[in-house]
Formats: sequence, C-alpha cells, structure tokens
Amino acid sequence: MDLESDEPRIKTDSRTCESWSGFFLETSMVDGEMFEGGKKPDAAVEAVILLGHGSRVPEAGRDMEKVAARLREKYGYGLVEVCFMSRLGPHFPEVFEKCVNLGAGKVLVIPYFLHSGIHLVLDIPEMLQEQAKRFPDVSLQMGRGFGFDEMLVDLVQTRIEEARSFEDVRQMVLPQKEMYPVPKGQCEFVPVPADEKGDLCSACRGTGRTFSRC
Repeated sequence: MDLESDEPRIKTDSRTCESWSGFFLETSMVDGEMFEGGKKPDAAVEAVILLGHGSRVPEAGRDMEKVAARLREKYGYGLVEVCFMSRLGPHFPEVFEKCVNLGAGKVLVIPYFLHSGIHLVLDIPEMLQEQAKRFPDVSLQMGRGFGFDEMLVDLVQTRIEEARSFEDVRQMVLPQKEMYPVPKGQCEFVPVPADEKGDLCSACRGTGRTFSRC
C-alpha cells in the first residue's frame, strides 16, 4: 500500500501488491478487491486477534502466544492470531491483512490489556477505525480489556504466595539494557510537546525530562 497516495501499487506482470506492512503478497482481484489466493472474505469465517502492547524484549509475547494456542485447543477456534501495537512485531495491520487473506469476514480484536488507559480508550479504537477502511466488507469488532474479574483475584493470590519464596530485589541480577535495543524508527519514550511539559505526572515533573513513559 502506498502510504502517500493511499492506493495499492500493483505489479501487473507478477500479480503482486505491496501490503501496508511492506510485505509483498501474492494476490488476485475479486469484485474489484485484492485478496491472497483469490479468497474473498466470508462472513461465516471468524478470526480472533489478541492485541498486546509490544516490547523490545523478544520473549515478551510468548505467554500471549500460549494463550492463543490454548484458545485453539480448548475452544476450537480455527483462526487465532497475536499482534502488538508497537516495538517488535508482528503489528496489527499485517495480522489483520493476514486474517482477511485467509478468508475471515469477521475479525474480533481482544486487547491484551489490564487497565482502561489511553490505549484502550483512544489509541486502539482509532487505529482499528483507520485499518477498517482497508477492507470495507470485513466486520472489525473490538472487545474489552481484562479489567476486573474474580478470576484475577485468584491469580493475584497465587502471585502473592509465589513472591514469598523469592529473593530480595537486591540480589537480583539484571540483564544489560543494550541486549534490548529500541526497534529502528521508534523512540524510547513518548515525546511530550513543549507546551505540555507543565502537565507531566508527579513522577516525571521536576526531573528535567522532555520525554515521559506515562
């Protein structure tokens, strides 16, 4: 997808087009739309996408991948994918496209987030609305984050019991920060415009930061 013209670039000889994520996919035209392998979205085919925040730590998403695998095994979902908002991929645009290319006519996005912060309230819905424009015949629905659930109370209790046997934090051996570089094209902190620096949170205010993790 050409981000400047918002029109797909098609190589007519090889029948390939450039996707939003920069990958080249074999495609064909169906009723004026492009779909891999000639597949057209089917409303009866449902895909589930677990959407996490993302991290520069490569192993950070493995637990979410395990949850996706268990959803397939335990509840029989045929198509469950994982993706991330930022940092290391895969990212939502390419995974959404993958589901559509596999024939999904309905995509359910489950935010893998605990609290209803700015990502759940604004960032994710805004991103989904933008991406939904790419495939107008595909239903794209956003579920809720985890929030409060009685099962979380039991999980926290389990973590409390585990923590009692752990060593003091002073004895922890930490990895070198250089092992986890920030992905190319991304910054370490969220930039704060000059006119908003007075609105930094209490943890950041007075530290001289021009960037904030908040």
